[in-house]
Amino acid sequence: METKFANKDCPLEYAANILGGKWKIKLIWIIYEYKTIRFNQLKRELSGITDLMLTKILKGLVNDNIVKRESFNEVPPHVEYSLTENGLKLIEALSDIRQWVKEQN
Repeated sequence: METKFANKDCPLEYAANILGGKWKIKLIWIIYEYKTIRFNQLKRELSGITDLMLTKILKGLVNDNIVKRESFNEVPPHVEYSLTENGLKLIEALSDIRQWVKEQN
């Protein structure tokens, strides 16, 4: 028998797929705190993450419409990351979860 939470269409499972893993929630929160941040600054803030992992996570969050990637064709060229409106809505939900966790202690 399959439970509701094992269903591929379950909203909680969808959220877990977007937010799961060691780095994603922390990365989203860092972008929120900085408003706009570059790759190398994100890497410094996420001590221990590899370039490959950071790139993979950022691409996924861009594809999921959580993070916006903006390229600047200047000399030297650079890229900045910020949260989309959808990402800011996610922050509201994460803030509620954060408050709930604080209340558990």
